Amino acid sequence: MEYRQLGKQGVRVSEVCLGSWLTYGGATEEDVARQCIERAYDLGINFFDTANVYARGGAETLVGKVLNQYPRDSYVLATKVYFPMGDGPNDRGLSRKHILEQCDASLKRLGVDYIDLYQAHRYDTSVPLSETLLAFDHLVRQGKILYYGVSEWSAAQIAHAADITRLGNLASIASNQPQYNMLERKIESEILPLCQREGIGTINFSPLAQGLLTGKYKPGKPLPEGSRASDPRQNAFLSGVSDQELLARIQTLMPIAQQEGLSLSQLALAWCLRHPGLSSVIIGASKPSQIEENVVASGRKLSAETLAAIEQALGANADGDS
Repeated sequence: MEYRQLGKQGVRVSEVCLGSWLTYGGATEEDVARQCIERAYDLGINFFDTANVYARGGAETLVGKVLNQYPRDSYVLATKVYFPMGDGPNDRGLSRKHILEQCDASLKRLGVDYIDLYQAHRYDTSVPLSETLLAFDHLVRQGKILYYGVSEWSAAQIAHAADITRLGNLASIASNQPQYNMLERKIESEILPLCQREGIGTINFSPLAQGLLTGKYKPGKPLPEGSRASDPRQNAFLSGVSDQELLARIQTLMPIAQQEGLSLSQLALAWCLRHPGLSSVIIGASKPSQIEENVVASGRKLSAETLAAIEQALGANADGDS
């Protein structure tokens, strides 16, 4: 496993991060989730991402329970705040009240004294940005969190926040967590360059496009049994599985991966990690073998010929600058 700095911050995170969206504390049984987390740790993954809203606290509880068997300084633990955690008017968003209360709740569920990376799960247009940033800065000064980041913020929102932290001498934004993969590339034009200039590390989610870039969904074929797309609890989050032309283009990536001695999943992860602005890619796993396969992408460098072949294969289906 290779490690990278989180933007300009000193902390180093594994190039592959294990996430828990739609899996731990919910769809995946506890013993399987435990096996996945333990296998990830054994393979050198030191970066684990979750959120308070995942399974309404269930994911945090499970992730914390498993990780607590390891020395606290041996892993980097990330969680998030924003989405509703109750029915009250203050049980959501990025107000100072909600951030501080949810941080304490997450610490309790995770069973730790501090959170390494606390992230704003979305942007809150109803709260002054300065209030949100002051709340995160307060938590840093208290020692309850070491760093904070954002997720799915626009370039303008990130730039505005960075200006406020400079003018107010506040703790700076450490990370950004956007969606990014071969098929979803909108961040390449503005967000990635901005984050690089500001020293903000990018931790992208959905590097495998919710399973599309594993190659298991084939044009004209039934959905694989046991796949995310065949699970009514999860398929609402999966788009593109019915796009036969897209599925056909994805299949043309298979021989490119084979030439590199990689699976399609490994190729997709290595493609993301080709970008120097990325600190880590977040994977999901419902069985340890998926983690074993995905960690192979760490440290793999793709040739210019391979990158060009990927561009040609995807063509107009690559959503972003190409």
